[in-house]
Amino acid sequence: MLLLFCKAFLGLLAFDVLDLVCSFGRMHRVVRGWKVSSRPAIPGAVDRVCKAVNYACVAYPKRVLCRQRSAVTTCLLRSLGVSAQMVMGAQKVPFMAHAWTEVAGHPVNERRDVRRVYSILERC
Repeated sequence: MLLLFCKAFLGLLAFDVLDLVCSFGRMHRVVRGWKVSSRPAIPGAVDRVCKAVNYACVAYPKRVLCRQRSAVTTCLLRSLGVSAQMVMGAQKVPFMAHAWTEVAGHPVNERRDVRRVYSILERC
């Protein structure tokens, strides 16, 4: 669990720096290009990654944005052999954008009604 926490924390830092230095498009390309590991997913991988990311978000020295959190969650899951997607959506009134991770079409580490609240704009 400690190793996953460290990877999640470093992932938050990496995507934070990427967001500051580059455009959102670069982050999108990184996540889109992150391959799912060919090894079989370990049992409980989704829960373990979500828990590690949650702890990393609490320990991170600044507010973690949803796009950072979802990018890290998606990449960590893919590294463990789980086919995950980062999903970006928006609602019209009041305008709000949001990003989350889905596994097998279901949001993970996210409120259950996220797909009802936000219209999906992009998956990667």
